[in-house]
Amino acid sequence: MSSNNNQMTLAAIDLGSNSFHMVVANIVDGNIVVVDRIRDSVRLAAGLDKNRNITTEARDRALECLRQFGQRIKGLPEDAVSAVGTNTLRKAKNSNDFLKAAHQALGYEIETITGLEEARLIYLGVAHSMAGAEGRRLVVDIGGGSTELIVGEKFTTFYRESLYMGCVSMSRKWFASGKLTKQAFKSARIMAMLELRSVQDFYSGLDWQTAIGASGTIKSIGKVSELMGWSDTGITAESLSKIRKAMLDAGDIKHLSLKGLSDERLPVFPGGVMVLSAVFEALKIKHMLVSDGSLREGLLYDQVDRIRHEDVRDNSISTFCERFGVDQAHVARVKKTAMYLFNNCLSVWKLDDELRHMLGWAAEVHESGLAISHSQYHKHGAYLVEYTDLAGFTREQQRSLAALVRSHRRKFSNKLFENLPGNTGKKLRKIAVIFRLSVLLHRSRRDRSFSEVKVKAGKNSLKLEFPDGWLDEHPLNKADLVAESKYLKSAGFKLLFK
Repeated sequence: MSSNNNQMTLAAIDLGSNSFHMVVANIVDGNIVVVDRIRDSVRLAAGLDKNRNITTEARDRALECLRQFGQRIKGLPEDAVSAVGTNTLRKAKNSNDFLKAAHQALGYEIETITGLEEARLIYLGVAHSMAGAEGRRLVVDIGGGSTELIVGEKFTTFYRESLYMGCVSMSRKWFASGKLTKQAFKSARIMAMLELRSVQDFYSGLDWQTAIGASGTIKSIGKVSELMGWSDTGITAESLSKIRKAMLDAGDIKHLSLKGLSDERLPVFPGGVMVLSAVFEALKIKHMLVSDGSLREGLLYDQVDRIRHEDVRDNSISTFCERFGVDQAHVARVKKTAMYLFNNCLSVWKLDDELRHMLGWAAEVHESGLAISHSQYHKHGAYLVEYTDLAGFTREQQRSLAALVRSHRRKFSNKLFENLPGNTGKKLRKIAVIFRLSVLLHRSRRDRSFSEVKVKAGKNSLKLEFPDGWLDEHPLNKADLVAESKYLKSAGFKLLFK
């Protein structure tokens, strides 16, 4: 982290479907002080072709924006920058290729988050920006390609949902020509109500007291509502109705003129209005407050929580282990040995704290697959880890964790790590070696310390020196190490022991 006494600098970047945003903030004694904001209307969702590939034009716009962001934050440590992609990058077939180029342009890793993780971070940003609000709240965020609905209280979420509709996708489908007609309105409403149907009754019955909207679409609608004199504060069902009437009266986007509506927002405004109108109707909302906080602010506060050692990912792992009945005593043994080996390889292999966390989590969850079957349980566990909703984890982090679980026994495959972004795969491959040895050494499932084992790491090698006579007294461990050295040799890694 970039720091000065009690101050550090963090950056949060949101690669949204409509706009890319970056916020830079100083953290002073735990308080966030925003020092810079940059936004660019990249319209990534509008740059998806019929095959769901990001077009060259959209790619170029996005990379130019990221190069500008990169210049602003150049010099910040890796762990001071959190950059995430949302719905369009979840959908795009060529997102992996794009993310590689984006990493080069920005100078920092970019990870894709799930819709539910996006919802959690949005709520966190809103909750901090409206900390004084009491009671249970409904938070709505309309992005370019998705709409998030979250119910929570204070800083805790209870229910999260991500729906496949947004201001860009809705505008492209029904208002691409610019015409604002009753038929287009009707079609857009039906589409939005159908998307909401699966959650309508459930969310209506959750006893929330306040509705809060976040992000560009809702902020724009709120601004129009107030400046046109249709609402004293925020958005009302009546102000939404007046906006729709004004749109119909205009007949075409190019003739639409509303106070507070920017030319930049105009092309995606009709789709955003129709999505929010459907949300109001389906959930019987009469009034909605508008929040300044959203996803990027949530990213900042999530970073601060991790600095304070209040990482939500730890809670997610604990809940996961409880759910699948993991043997806590055994995984604690494995984790302890894994950390001992990690510390001895730390300097030679240039390992970092994030890799330490990843190794620890892998140790905690590696036996989760036993809840399905002992046969191939490493494969079952990898599947559970990759596809369970783990709050705080990005898609790439879950894939990395799943790769470690998948590789902890039997044949060691380099292919598991080749498709991970950036340099992640190379680093995790060595973490996997540590992890495999930690599991192997605890095959007897008895309390045992390996603190007397001498460890020497080389570039692609690891040497273990056991106390005199230990291997002869433990023939099963010795046989396992012989087999392991063969597995690792086939993967280009040398294991020595005596």
